[in-house]
Amino acid sequence: MPGISVIVPAYQAEATLKNCVESVRSQTFQDWELLLIDDGSKDRTWEIASQCAAGDDRIHVFRKKNGGVSSARNLGLREAKGRYIAFLDADDRYEPRCLETLWSAAEQSGADTAACSILNLYPDGSKAVEKTLPAGVYDETGIRECIVLPLAGDRLRQPVFNGYSVRYLYSAAIIRDHRICFEGAYLEDELFLMEYFCSAAKLVVTEEPLYCYLHNANSITSRYMPDFIQVFRRFMERKEALVKKYHLESARPQWRENSNWAGLFIAIGNEYARSSTKKIRARQKAVEAICALPEMKHAIETLTPEGLSPNKQLVAWMVRGRHFFLLTQMYRLKNRI
Repeated sequence: MPGISVIVPAYQAEATLKNCVESVRSQTFQDWELLLIDDGSKDRTWEIASQCAAGDDRIHVFRKKNGGVSSARNLGLREAKGRYIAFLDADDRYEPRCLETLWSAAEQSGADTAACSILNLYPDGSKAVEKTLPAGVYDETGIRECIVLPLAGDRLRQPVFNGYSVRYLYSAAIIRDHRICFEGAYLEDELFLMEYFCSAAKLVVTEEPLYCYLHNANSITSRYMPDFIQVFRRFMERKEALVKKYHLESARPQWRENSNWAGLFIAIGNEYARSSTKKIRARQKAVEAICALPEMKHAIETLTPEGLSPNKQLVAWMVRGRHFFLLTQMYRLKNRI
């Protein structure tokens, strides 16, 4: 049994996959297996993945019909043999001591999960470190207060706890025993983390930035999603089930309104995305319709967002005042549409 199974979903990743794989091969910790999941790519991803696996029996390559990052990760989870699980995106990379540091931290502290900081790499060459939490060991109460409840109902006040699944080393046993998996093409990490950490007993955190996250202007989070509202509603259905299952509502009684406001901000940004082909008037009408949806209307009327960034404060003011023309002109200038 390998110590760590690293799962890499790959779609149209011919430009970055080799460097991603090399970052795993270059780890100071070598007791790993690497699962490369080609999610129906039309470029040379499969060919490059197969070349990477040649001569290294620790690398396993799988090919599937395109179904999105969640289905690719789930295939990896089904095939993984390691004691721990790690996720790595095909356009990102590990620092050389990433797996060793997380493994050693978990083993020495007796934690079932370990986390590191992220090094954000931007297209203009700039870098920024994003911490997960302050360094230390967190018990079930600490995990609930610092991860589960922020993911459940603190999605507005800055700084928002980001639900990145890639910065953790997970217990394979917890994932297997509780049948935890991914679902959806957007916000899938948040629900996976909520469910996982409702079952985790101890987390150890290092502030070292060991995961290098390459920000890509063409990623799914940057593209227009015509079905975002349907995706978000399914996300809220699953979140509702988790909140009920793990009895979280008493600690965050306005989690729905908070989450819907967060989704509303994303939906508005999505409608004004530069990649959308809608005319500017149609975008404004779409935003007005989204704000009129019963769940969004209720959130707007019953919860005044607090602790927002200056930009979101302005958006919230315009939404609550129904200043949709001004909102449209702001995004028109901001996004040059």
